[in-house]
Amino acid sequence: MNFQPSEKSQQYLKRLISFMDEFVAPVEREIIEENERLNQGGNWRDWQVVPAVEQLKQHAKDAGLWNLFLPDDQLGQGLSCLEYAPLAEQMGRIVFASEIFNCNAPDTGNMEVLYHFGNDAQKKQWLTPLLNGDIRSVFTMTEPDVASSDATNMAATIKQEGEHLTLNGTKWWSTGLGHPNAKVAIFMGLSNPENNKHSQHSMVLVPLDTPGIEIKRMLTACGDYDAPYGHGEIAFNHVKVPIGNLLVGMGKGFAIAQGRLGPGRIHHCMRAIGAAERCLELMIERGLSRHAFGQPIIKLGGNQERIAKARMAIDQARLLTLHAAWKIDKSGVKNSMTEISSIKVVVPNMLQDVSDMAIQMFGGAGVSSDFPIATFFAGARMLRLADGPDEVHMAMVSRLELAKYKK
Repeated sequence: MNFQPSEKSQQYLKRLISFMDEFVAPVEREIIEENERLNQGGNWRDWQVVPAVEQLKQHAKDAGLWNLFLPDDQLGQGLSCLEYAPLAEQMGRIVFASEIFNCNAPDTGNMEVLYHFGNDAQKKQWLTPLLNGDIRSVFTMTEPDVASSDATNMAATIKQEGEHLTLNGTKWWSTGLGHPNAKVAIFMGLSNPENNKHSQHSMVLVPLDTPGIEIKRMLTACGDYDAPYGHGEIAFNHVKVPIGNLLVGMGKGFAIAQGRLGPGRIHHCMRAIGAAERCLELMIERGLSRHAFGQPIIKLGGNQERIAKARMAIDQARLLTLHAAWKIDKSGVKNSMTEISSIKVVVPNMLQDVSDMAIQMFGGAGVSSDFPIATFFAGARMLRLADGPDEVHMAMVSRLELAKYKK
């Protein structure tokens, strides 16, 4: 096993760090404050993208730092999962940075679905504008009326009626639904109830202006609407789309999802590691610069031990994630399920712990919006539920581990 970044990856990382240091970090606070001013409250129909973000996106595109996640040297930069991992970590240091490089969720996962599973017409209509950054997309899977930790519980339906598909059901936690440029959703629903449980569901491309779609509301996550992206509740009431909007075929939804979620979890986890590194840096700077009871606060209350624990936890999480990325590149997603499920538990918990340590070091400032720490903490807590809760991933690891002993 060799996790050393390739020369290509190191060159891209050097360029990315330079770009972020020169153009993104100096305006981080300004962009966050402007976003808060433009997008207050849950009136999502008025949400806007901060103009400076759009300017940075064009600048990144011109600099060749665009679609870094896609392993295609024509449509993306041709980086493997392992090569992209350190770039995702760097982006994770600033909460909005991924969008600047067109590497933001859920668009990366949706673009990968279209890239791997879409037909030529679907790619032309949706993948091309997504790769260009002209539109945003949504993935609708979780439902409010069933225990969505078991994805086979999905009750929203897809029925073929002649040359059309009719969709019914309600979804929520549909990330990106409030974005003013969101134009298409991938809808996953029950289509073939007679099949075995992992062949009963399908995925369909649905333009968000299709009649019968009702965006009910944006949900707060830890009290935050996450504007201008949003996590929405959306109802599909007898929504009709052409059968040509079906991805791959009826009953293929879980096969597509498996391919989508593997690399996406690498991206999530590496961004979380970048956030943890930022928390640790802020923590050390704060601890050295602030004094209480006649000493720097880094020497008080076990803070030095917390620094050590954070350092060890971050490095362990990074190695585990790089191993998962290497395994995906070498053996594919299907043969890397233990590694993928492991990082999905370990990394968000690590970020939650490290950001909590940083909050404690900062005191009241740590839970304010003056620093990114509270946002990282909330993101870590959400990530322990997104794409499946911890318990589901631990069950997967346990099942695969016990299978080794069947003989």
